[in-house]
Amino acid sequence: MAADGSANGNRRGKSALFLMACGAAGLAPHWLEPGWRLLPASALALLLGGYSFRTVLVPAFGRSSAPVLPDLAASSQVQAGGAPPAEGGEAGDQALPAVDVVVAARDEQAVIARLVEGIARLRYPPDALRLWVIDDASTDRTPQVLSELQQRHAFLQVLRREADAGGGKSGALNLALQHLQAPWMLVLDADADLQPDTLERLLPLAEQGGWGAVQLRKAVANPQANWLTRAQAMEMALDTVVQEGRLARGGVVELRGNGQLLRREALELAGGFNEETVTDDLDLSFRLLLHRQSVAILWDPPVREEAVLGVRALWRQRQRWAEGGLQRFFDYAPGLLSPALPAGARLDLLCFFLLQYVLPLVAVADLLGAVVTRSWPLIWPLSFVAFGLSGCSILLGCRRPGEGPDLPAMHPLNLLLGILYLGHWFLVIPYTTLRMALFPKRLVWAKTLHLGEDPAAA
Repeated sequence: MAADGSANGNRRGKSALFLMACGAAGLAPHWLEPGWRLLPASALALLLGGYSFRTVLVPAFGRSSAPVLPDLAASSQVQAGGAPPAEGGEAGDQALPAVDVVVAARDEQAVIARLVEGIARLRYPPDALRLWVIDDASTDRTPQVLSELQQRHAFLQVLRREADAGGGKSGALNLALQHLQAPWMLVLDADADLQPDTLERLLPLAEQGGWGAVQLRKAVANPQANWLTRAQAMEMALDTVVQEGRLARGGVVELRGNGQLLRREALELAGGFNEETVTDDLDLSFRLLLHRQSVAILWDPPVREEAVLGVRALWRQRQRWAEGGLQRFFDYAPGLLSPALPAGARLDLLCFFLLQYVLPLVAVADLLGAVVTRSWPLIWPLSFVAFGLSGCSILLGCRRPGEGPDLPAMHPLNLLLGILYLGHWFLVIPYTTLRMALFPKRLVWAKTLHLGEDPAAA
């Protein structure tokens, strides 16, 4: 199964056109009259700064507009040692729906056993929970580990794919989708770690809210490993704060792959997982939006995951994110620009697109223009807004109480590290866009190495 139409169009041509347009936008102001040169960047800074303040910072100080998990401890908790609910998942007066947990795994011998044992510890009716692991042509001991685990855990189902199956992670998830019967599907990465009460809190909320999908906050499990993992922990907190604000103002929430709960009916309506993209989660976010399926994001409970430990791994990971993120705008532009989409969602997408993808390219062109004309860069008002918004979001996120691993302490050095770290997008976006414009599309699942309890394995 694959999404219809997502691979349409000339990807290289669209990337080249976008690259040239951003280059012209960054260069042109240098040839204006001196008194007018800062006007384009200043106008955009006022527009995006005002929108960002209203969307992100105001909701952060009045969080009642964001979804709040109900206290279901008394009504839906499966008591330890008590009799499990009957088929269909009844706990007290609260019926818990069936859910399939799905994991696409390739060469995950370091973490797959920990994941399965973690699912076994979840407080959820046994008859309403099943774990599906797709062994995607692993070449390490992942198949043997899964075989041993199946002998101990009846809820574990294993599907296997050959090396030439195609479709990357999306192909693996689509294979599992053919076998699922539960109304809900929770997609996890192999290194995911959930709290024991996650499902019993999450599923009733999703049912009551009528959401098509719910994304859990991603919490870095190893924030103290080094400066890079600490920075990624701040970035994940920032991302959730921004997405909560977007949701509160009628904007668009995006899935993040790990810890995404999907209503199976909504997923099938959107066409399943797109096998022509390198980021199944970002692509699915837009297709759910275009099919009028609402997506929520939650601060608690979080899903823990490992952050990459080195710059090289981070560079590979972020290239994939940038490519998939930009590709979806090219693929779904007609629907995103259609009046059928709510005006608030279109404005939100425009502002996000300008800050996330246009600004880095314009900034590089602006720097080139400054060198050629021997003048000062002109994009700094817009850059000031982007980094100011990022710093405020990091501060708000890391000072917010939450479950899961402790977030980095907010002192000046950590805040400065978080802001400077985000500058890597000003390298990743231009490089990835240039590569997309020059080279044919590559459908490669560039998996992130998961180390589990053995960092020395790197």
